[in-house]
Amino acid sequence: MILNELKNKRIVIKIGSSSLTSRLGDISRHKLERLVDEVVKLKDEGHEVLLVSSGAVAAGYRRLGCLNRPTSLAEKQAAASIGQGLLMESYSERFISHGYTASQILITRSDFSDRDRYHNARNTINVLLDRGIIPIVNENDTVTVERLKFGDNDTLSAKVAGLVDADQLIILSDIDGLYTDDPRKNPDAKLLTKVSEITPEIEESAGEPGSAVGTGGMRSKIDAVKIAMASGISSFLGNATSPDIIHKAVIRKARGTYFVPGKNEFNLDTKRQWIAFHSGPEGEIVVSNKAKQGIDELKSLYPTGIRYVSGHFKKGSVVRIKDLDGNEVGLGVSNYSSKQLIKIKGISRDELAEVGPEEAINNNDLVCHTRLAVPIH
Repeated sequence: MILNELKNKRIVIKIGSSSLTSRLGDISRHKLERLVDEVVKLKDEGHEVLLVSSGAVAAGYRRLGCLNRPTSLAEKQAAASIGQGLLMESYSERFISHGYTASQILITRSDFSDRDRYHNARNTINVLLDRGIIPIVNENDTVTVERLKFGDNDTLSAKVAGLVDADQLIILSDIDGLYTDDPRKNPDAKLLTKVSEITPEIEESAGEPGSAVGTGGMRSKIDAVKIAMASGISSFLGNATSPDIIHKAVIRKARGTYFVPGKNEFNLDTKRQWIAFHSGPEGEIVVSNKAKQGIDELKSLYPTGIRYVSGHFKKGSVVRIKDLDGNEVGLGVSNYSSKQLIKIKGISRDELAEVGPEEAINNNDLVCHTRLAVPIH
């Protein structure tokens, strides 16, 4: 059983700021070297490993002359520009000492929302992994504006895991896993060792442990896990300070919480992942109740079911689909521009014969809320 767990996995490991930095906010060489040594152990066993590493701002803000973590965007970006180099230098030196090469990949949300750039990122990372390189991914904090941020590296790690078709996502932080309640306030809180569904009760119990050098709390980790589960990827949440935590997480021997997609989980392929999590909708379509029912059943949307069209978008754009009450039903790639849809909405399939595709949105280009238990962005 353990041998099967250890064979040829593609693993994404998210390392939080608190897992890499000292109490003073600088990079802790001891923490970093211990985590790198654990990654090397997986590499030596034949795994492909990709890191999503926080720590750039935390590593750089003291070198910038700040006594505490900066709050202004300009200072955060300046600190990141210093810290990113320090972080990569430390990673590279340690990996090279073991005979492995690390690469740096800095991305923004717009790199994912543009479909061509999304595929370019996927292809680049696949080449690196195929050549035995260890990609180290981080958000490009030096240039990213708030509206283009992923939010935190928990979310980024889940989206990267989907991007590269990972077998497992490991989220390391300063917490042991998911509890039934906040263990700091409730001594009777129990650690959940296995979760196959993120229920409303679990979401409600998610506290906000966080730390002075990080940005994500338990809520962001739950959101990340939901994205990974929707992509058919198993996840693990555990404490970075636990001995041999990474290797034990892979062989399912670690203390923490394992999140496993249920057998009936609707797993998104790469195309639907891009539509659901990265695309950036450019308009809205309001549909009839009958059309909404069809979308819930993953059927294509036809112009006859469209009632209203808003926004200006081109053919091939992603649009939001709403019902007559204004509730969002899902997202889809439109086969027509907004101008064309306004002209043909409500007409029958027979009348469309000489206009273009029968479907306004093909079911293969559709993601709906009833099938996907995570927020669609």
